[in-house]
Amino acid sequence: MSWTKLPKGEFTGIDWAKPNATAGFDPYLVWAEADNFSGYGNKRPKWLPIAIELKPGTTVQQLLDAASGKWLHVPPVYTSRAAPAGLKFCTARVRPDFFKHIQPGGRLHALVLRFELGLPAAEYADDPTGHGKGITPPHSSGADYQAKAQAETLLSGKVLALIDDSLALAHANFLHDGKARTAYFWRQDARGAGPTPHALGYGHELTASDINAAMQANTYGGLVDESAVYVALGLSTLGKKMPKREHFFHALDTSVSHGSHVMDLAAGPRTLLAQVGDLPPGFDAPPSWARADDDASRAALIAVQLDYDTVRDTSGGSMNVHVLDGLMYVLSRCDDDAKVTANISFGTLAGPHDGTALLEAAMDALIDLLKGRLQIALAAGNSYQLRTHANTTLSKNERVALHWRALPDDSTQSFVELWVEEDRDGLEITITPPGRAALPPLKFGESKMWTGGGKRPLCALIYPMTVATGRRGTCALLAVAPTFSFDEKTATAPSGVWQITLTNTGKKAITVDAYVERDDVVIGTRGGARQSHFEDAWYDTSGNPDSFVDHPDNPSLIRRSGSFNSIATGRKTVSVGGTRITGPRWAHYSPQTPDPDAGRTQRPGVTRSPDAQAFSDENPATLGVNAAGTRSGAAVRLMGTSDASPQQARRILNGM
Repeated sequence: MSWTKLPKGEFTGIDWAKPNATAGFDPYLVWAEADNFSGYGNKRPKWLPIAIELKPGTTVQQLLDAASGKWLHVPPVYTSRAAPAGLKFCTARVRPDFFKHIQPGGRLHALVLRFELGLPAAEYADDPTGHGKGITPPHSSGADYQAKAQAETLLSGKVLALIDDSLALAHANFLHDGKARTAYFWRQDARGAGPTPHALGYGHELTASDINAAMQANTYGGLVDESAVYVALGLSTLGKKMPKREHFFHALDTSVSHGSHVMDLAAGPRTLLAQVGDLPPGFDAPPSWARADDDASRAALIAVQLDYDTVRDTSGGSMNVHVLDGLMYVLSRCDDDAKVTANISFGTLAGPHDGTALLEAAMDALIDLLKGRLQIALAAGNSYQLRTHANTTLSKNERVALHWRALPDDSTQSFVELWVEEDRDGLEITITPPGRAALPPLKFGESKMWTGGGKRPLCALIYPMTVATGRRGTCALLAVAPTFSFDEKTATAPSGVWQITLTNTGKKAITVDAYVERDDVVIGTRGGARQSHFEDAWYDTSGNPDSFVDHPDNPSLIRRSGSFNSIATGRKTVSVGGTRITGPRWAHYSPQTPDPDAGRTQRPGVTRSPDAQAFSDENPATLGVNAAGTRSGAAVRLMGTSDASPQQARRILNGM
């Protein structure tokens, strides 16, 4: 058993096998090049989507002035009126020359602090040069964009923004006097109807006028045929022959839509109440809904529909580009006096969990720079019982082993991130694949891949000295190929237990957090994902929330505490946990306050408890809450902190 050196990147041109070549980069970029972008449809992009943080005092315009439109394109929204002064974050599409110019001596070396991989942005976003239909040419200035936007109506007052999946635009709960409350709707993928927003250069936009026209054209006997409206607006697969890779996601042909359910809780005509009163102790009463008379039920709505591939991406990496673009789109449709509350009920599991991920830092910066005009609520996550987090502190010469189970029919890649605190270079990592001998240990700064004797990597351990995905310490990424595939071109890794042995060879104690990345199946999809997890004989799998697992003295390395949405640990955003209307307070799947594992040693700055809480279950037996389905009058039940976050967003909007 032996490692193989990493290849030279075909896109970046970087020889990842050279000493310290991976330092400061996003390890997911290194893996993407090592496996020839097989996790992204086996297609090497022409233009690579990334999210950028600039160095202090640098502006996006300075970045554009120093670069060439032949190898860097930044959407015009980042230099428009919508971008607050002082913003040093943006998204971009880059060509190989970009990677030459961020090196010492290059045009951008003094400007770019860090950048993260932002795949996928599929073929429709792969040509920002203007050759594709409706694509904004490179270096279109914010002034150019603003001139085009002058004829458009900008929103004032309170605005509720949703960044999610499909929204049932014609649902009665999102209308006012029979007209659409959704002032703007941006679908980020190639399907659908409407022009490409000039500010972003990809996707399709609908306005309230478009929605109202479709409703009027499909009204019969005073009733709106909502199915026909969604066909007209490109939000339905009815009557269409779909490509082989098309999924149900984003189609409003089913009864359930995550985005519609979430928006109803945030801005619908009713609010969820607990009907407890003076009931005897232990008696559970059902919840009730009260007619809302609040700002949220009247506010204008803006909805951003994430690209399906963004949500399907098991690395979680593409969310940074598309959520940041989504927030900037929302701001571009609002006037300077608008007060915006945005709800994001999506997220990932891996990451630094200390607020230093690039998207988290960007959201904090937007909130700060807009001085109260923008607030963002995010779901705290549903992974509390999924065994996706492990924590340990190793003294000198101590060794522990994590056991990570990869399921046998997972057609997606799986990832574990090992986050190490700052100034700790003595951690040695040994990987033992299922049924194989151990691979040689890798030390701080070393990165290799394992091919199993073949030509394609089955896994890689990428262990840079520093990473772009966090600002404290470093992250060692263990990336594993799918364990199953119908495609012979896709390399498959062995399923079973992968052993990750951690050894402290240094002089200082080392605290390590291991996070398994999200790899579950999203509502309405058939992606073949299977959530991997850690296993430990000390971990109580009974589901008992009062078990010994949460006690700091429990020897299990698997910790429920610390399982958290990794884009929700910022200092300015509001993370929201899920509670029950009756019965024991916290939903089993939600992070809790106070933290039951508070006495355990943690890395500095790690977030383990939500900032706020709201209802996500009725009681221990009846999980979830009811809210809007995809047709007027329909109610569906969904569970999770996705239900809690929009209720808190509603409170925030009403209090702005």
